[in-house]
Amino acid sequence: MYLENQLAQTIVERTMSIISNNINVMNSAGVIIGSGEPERIGKVHDGAILALKHGDTIEVTRQACSTLKGAKPGINLVMRSGREVIGVIGITGEPDAIRDYALLVKMTAEMIVEQATLLDQMLWDRRHREEFIVSWLNGTQPEEYFEKWASRLGIDINSPRVAVLIEFDTAEMNQSVRQVVRLLEYPKRDNLVAVMSISEIVVLKPVKLKNGFWDNCVEKQKIEHLLTHLEKYDISNLRIALGHYFKDVRSSYQSAKQVMQLGRVRLPEVKTCFYDDYRMSVLLSPLLKSWHGSQICQAINCLLDVDKNGQLLKTLEALFTHNGSATECAKALFIHRNTLRYRLDKIGDITGLSPYNFSQLSELYIGYIIVVNKLKE
Repeated sequence: MYLENQLAQTIVERTMSIISNNINVMNSAGVIIGSGEPERIGKVHDGAILALKHGDTIEVTRQACSTLKGAKPGINLVMRSGREVIGVIGITGEPDAIRDYALLVKMTAEMIVEQATLLDQMLWDRRHREEFIVSWLNGTQPEEYFEKWASRLGIDINSPRVAVLIEFDTAEMNQSVRQVVRLLEYPKRDNLVAVMSISEIVVLKPVKLKNGFWDNCVEKQKIEHLLTHLEKYDISNLRIALGHYFKDVRSSYQSAKQVMQLGRVRLPEVKTCFYDDYRMSVLLSPLLKSWHGSQICQAINCLLDVDKNGQLLKTLEALFTHNGSATECAKALFIHRNTLRYRLDKIGDITGLSPYNFSQLSELYIGYIIVVNKLKE
């Protein structure tokens, strides 16, 4: 292990806050890299050189200082990380006066190093897992590559998971992102969490299947609970989209992205959007830029060209809302059934598709969904 200057100075500051003596920290070459006397940093400490050479504690008396370069009276103790010698910690003072607590200072310093090493390892593990998740979802490597990578990280890529996207929308999002990531990475949750961009987090949540099917009620409740919990930390500048479960988690991620996009445009004031609420729009989204979509939208586009005041389109929307029931549609529009019939006949004449025919009404509905998606992009 390599003892860095910043960590060495941290050791100095923490130990000197407890004892009044000056502390020096030397690297494995005997050079002072941390000290309560900044002017000594960068100088060679002969007492540390001796300690490193003998692999043991060296006490330097006032008389011995004249023969040792860069040394003052004190005790120099070899620091180890595991079995590896990483440097020396020196305590300035008469050896007889500081001998009782010198070992304690050394143990404290080694503990600080151990904690820093553990933190670095945890940060490295997090970054490595995050890199894996991003690459996995983007499909940038062959499947066999991800299987080997996941195995090294202890991740079961065959475990059923559903994607949840969290999107932040204010200038304070950087701090909020870090807080939410820490919360979601709580080990017992078994979530796979990655920051996809400066404003977006993806969470791959483990799910339980029943007879091969997934009930999203539990996840919806967890999302609502998460929002309530985050409000306690004054984090409300976000939107959450729940995708659908697919055996291939990439498909779940794509579904969550499309749900987020639709929710952001249609109901920007709502903080949660679920796949179930946008199912048809998500499933039809591939038709938006294909000739198939253009063909099926032809009837609705003809209606939009003729229906200048939007009355016929509103009538058709009401018919869709009430599942094709003319009676319920007329009630919702506060019109007589004969008036409704007149409008529906007119829609049939303009589009060439009859609202009374289930198959043709379905085509009108699909075309309507695609056109609305286009208009709200």
